Amino acid sequence: MTQKYGKVYLVGSGPGDPELLTLKARRLLDTVEVVVYDQLPGKAIIDSIPGSTEKIDAGKYAGDHTLTQDEINGLIVCKAREGKDVLRLKGGDPYMFGRGGEEAQELIKEGIEFEVVPGITSAVAVPAYAGIPVTHRDHASMVTFITGHEDPTKEESALDWETLAKFDGTIVIFMGVKMLGRNVAELMKYGKDPKTPVALIERGTRPDQRVTVGVLENIAQVAKDRAVKAPAITVIGNVVTLHEVLGEQVPSGFE
Repeated sequence: MTQKYGKVYLVGSGPGDPELLTLKARRLLDTVEVVVYDQLPGKAIIDSIPGSTEKIDAGKYAGDHTLTQDEINGLIVCKAREGKDVLRLKGGDPYMFGRGGEEAQELIKEGIEFEVVPGITSAVAVPAYAGIPVTHRDHASMVTFITGHEDPTKEESALDWETLAKFDGTIVIFMGVKMLGRNVAELMKYGKDPKTPVALIERGTRPDQRVTVGVLENIAQVAKDRAVKAPAITVIGNVVTLHEVLGEQVPSGFE
């Protein structure tokens, strides 16, 4: 008799505001048997998981990963092989710097059925809540998303800072707080205007969201003075000037 494995759902939780969860994500959170989660979805969403569900903290905190990615992959496979439906809950969108693609590859390799449930990416939603549209007809017709924290095992960076410095659009950096000084220095090294506006948005779309604004040449010091901490999104470009015009959106739906 063929063993019946459970199904795995790779689910994006959005940027943190629980009302930005998709209807599909909410339904699955309420019905699966196991949820394996990181901290990026936020306390409000994690606390909304039913008490009867087996909840496993995968332990991905900034600079402190309790489980390696290989161990997380193994855990998801193990639970599915027990015949349980498993929801892998990830912040933002699972395929946008969320390592969801790696987890999907592992599930295919192990013969486990899976489904991807996209989420609202923090690259767009977090700046929006801070009054910063990533594109605007008067300021930017292009936007690029990059990671500010590459795989440390890489021999060299995959980021082409020379090309990015010439990019006449908005640059959005994920996970870039730790390497902020290096990243802005690279852009200026290759000719990016030191007066280019920059915004750092901590804990975006949550009640304690905080926005720090500066320019390339001083943002690292401003961030240090204000003790900016991850998780944060960095936005570079003229669209940042709209923050003062459009203001911040106060999230609703939190208790």
